[in-house]
Amino acid sequence: PHPCASLFLCRLTGNEPLTILPLTSEMEEAAVKAHYKVCDRLKLEKKQRRMCRRDPGVAETLMEAISMSALECQYQFRFERWNCTLEGRYRASLLKRGFKETAFLYAISSAGLTHAMAKACSAGRMERCTCDEAPDLENREAWQWGGCGDNLKYSNKFVKEFLGRKPNKDLRARVDFHNNLVGMKVIKAGVETTCKCHGVSGSCTVRTCWRQLSPFHEIGKQLKQKYETSLKVGSTTNEATGEGDISPPKKSIPGHSDQIPRTTDLVYIDDSPSFCMMSRYSPGTSGRKCYKDKNCDSICCGRGHNTQSRVVTRPCQCQVRWCCYVECKQCTQREEVYTCKD
Repeated sequence: PHPCASLFLCRLTGNEPLTILPLTSEMEEAAVKAHYKVCDRLKLEKKQRRMCRRDPGVAETLMEAISMSALECQYQFRFERWNCTLEGRYRASLLKRGFKETAFLYAISSAGLTHAMAKACSAGRMERCTCDEAPDLENREAWQWGGCGDNLKYSNKFVKEFLGRKPNKDLRARVDFHNNLVGMKVIKAGVETTCKCHGVSGSCTVRTCWRQLSPFHEIGKQLKQKYETSLKVGSTTNEATGEGDISPPKKSIPGHSDQIPRTTDLVYIDDSPSFCMMSRYSPGTSGRKCYKDKNCDSICCGRGHNTQSRVVTRPCQCQVRWCCYVECKQCTQREEVYTCKD
């Protein structure tokens, strides 16, 4: 697969300019150059760069998706041995292998792009899409009543085209493609319909409804659960078509009765390392902060933990004063900090 098939491989400097709305021809030219620059820095393949350049909102949305996905990954794995370390060399090494952690990265990145693109459409930041076209509701009315639905239809179409077609033979490419689709399916499953009544004294003489995506935090939580029940797979050849298929895992895994990976299961092909010691995949857990009764035994890998005592001062007993400020006392307390031994 192309290195940017997962957004996590795109190398960002953090200094990419954001798209601006042009007011003059000179500013318009500057804006075009700015978003072209972002597209070039993202190290996309030819087709992806063309898609990025054709709408000024795409570059900004890609940046937003990368950031949102990375932060959500780090949040979901904050108590684990692998805490979604995405610094350059660790990330590159991890994405070369088909671990279950890699499966999560592909799913969360495609979910992030799908979510960000649908929201960008409904927020009016894209030239090629707008609100989700709700039945019996003109876009103008939708804007007026705040009923602008997230445009998942356009987003899905864009992301599928951006990430590429299903590969035929290479198992790793098929697994990555499968996990990308899992991320997109979790987004689709979380669409909710919201309605608002308009009329005299709030009566429902007129009702507008629109579709909204679940908060991305909820998406991350669901993908983390899928990570916990992910399935190891192998490769078989479909005799009828000659194409490769993802085959069921070799061993029985509790909680999966049929053993055949469903389209909503995350799948992987390589057993993960322990992530206990520094390696090409992570910095290890030496010196990591842990929580005594929650995860010290697990993330310190049996090496034990150090305990340090420190005095901290925090605002406490806060009260709201009339009219507009909060008054707090300063409380000093001693707390213990636990870190994994080397």
